[in-house]
Amino acid sequence: MIRFRLRFPPSKIRYWAERFSDPSDPVVDSLVPRIRRAGYLTRDQLLTVCRWKSRRSARRAERNEEGLVREATRIALSTPDERLRIGALTLLDGVGWPTASVILHFFHPDAYPILDYRALWSLGSSQPAQYSFDFWWSYTQECRRLIQKASCDKRDLDRALWQYSKEHQPASRR
Repeated sequence: MIRFRLRFPPSKIRYWAERFSDPSDPVVDSLVPRIRRAGYLTRDQLLTVCRWKSRRSARRAERNEEGLVREATRIALSTPDERLRIGALTLLDGVGWPTASVILHFFHPDAYPILDYRALWSLGSSQPAQYSFDFWWSYTQECRRLIQKASCDKRDLDRALWQYSKEHQPASRR
């Protein structure tokens, strides 16, 4: 069983979220209405998301063809099957578990956390050698539990986890 333990009180989620600042957030936020309306991402939109998460993955994501991007993201944003949601996205070049989690986080109406070494550290966990569905699903469920407990939204939790790590995680543990 995978265990997570928030390193700060849930009552401080809003505090840490308010300390977060990323000038590229509005770029991804601006895509949300269009992508939710369409039900899929275009190749260009995928590249924007990949650049937001990781410049390295964006270069690999350029190999994807438009039709594959639309179909994989359409499946991920419409299927009720959790394993298929994340799995369809990881079929795309340059889209590993962390980038797939970004797509679900921003464009799926359900609460999905962004998988990131900073967020994991703030939850008392480290990045596994290899991600798995069981790990990702346990992480997702723990974040949903925290969202309910703290009465916050998924962006607040994501920002808080990231910011707390940025300010407290020792450099040698990254």
